[in-house]
Amino acid sequence: MKVLVTGASGFVGQAMVSRLQRDAAWSVRAASRQPAPPNVDSVTIDRIDGDTDWTRAVAGVDAIVHLANRAHVVRDTASAASADYRRVNVDGSVRLAQCAAAAGIRRFVFVSSVKVNGEQGRFRESDPPAPRDAYAVSKLEAERALLAVSGIDLVIVRPPLVYGPGAKANFAALVRAVSRGLPLPVGAVENRRSLVALDNLVDFLCACLIGRTAPGEIFFVSDGHDLSTPEIVRHIAAALGRPPRLVPVPPRLLMLGAAVFGRRDAAARLLGSLQVDTTKARERLGWSPPVSVRDAFRRAVGRA
Repeated sequence: MKVLVTGASGFVGQAMVSRLQRDAAWSVRAASRQPAPPNVDSVTIDRIDGDTDWTRAVAGVDAIVHLANRAHVVRDTASAASADYRRVNVDGSVRLAQCAAAAGIRRFVFVSSVKVNGEQGRFRESDPPAPRDAYAVSKLEAERALLAVSGIDLVIVRPPLVYGPGAKANFAALVRAVSRGLPLPVGAVENRRSLVALDNLVDFLCACLIGRTAPGEIFFVSDGHDLSTPEIVRHIAAALGRPPRLVPVPPRLLMLGAAVFGRRDAAARLLGSLQVDTTKARERLGWSPPVSVRDAFRRAVGRA
């Protein structure tokens, strides 16, 4: 099977391409803005919108993993940003799906986001969406628009926080803080967070490419072991060989301090709970995470 991976130069895209290259059952074509390594069949896509020419990218391809998107940026609040999200994440995705259908490509795996369901809570695939920002709204709109494209077997995946080598944002900040021995005031936090290791996510996307019962479905995916923020810090510390310096500050005081400095949303993501139920992925596709949480954290901090 030849698989087109869009967003191939991104965090997940690079891992996806590498995984497909290692398995003789697959061949891969990488689509991205950045030139691919010389040993990769690739095509450069400078701009993704409703007019993108995917002809060369989809030629001879059997399936697509669509990762390319305008990613969520916390500081994005303007209406112009919303228009950009829609242009890339909705119009661009639909255009690719239409080109895929015209080329006779059936399997189309679309990587969405748990943010479609909301920022906090415990979610199943059947729960009603509750997007809270322009990025999440665009992802939901993309899902619905893709479901209306005839001629493709669509699989939608909504991952939670993805961590691994090269992860950025909050995860990278925690790794830096632990590696420097900084005290972290989250010792009293009792939340639960679903995470998915990069290798586990890529493995699940491969399962979606070949699963006979995958088309037409939405799936959550995770490592299968939800963690509190202190537990995440402890796993990072163990992987780094450093002691976790956890200070038990009441979460309400942390939220109050964050609000004073305009960081309430960031604090909510660190202190709140967000869990996904992966029963459907296990039962429908027979999938289980191949990499343990311990090994995943070691790989994420470069110690494995």
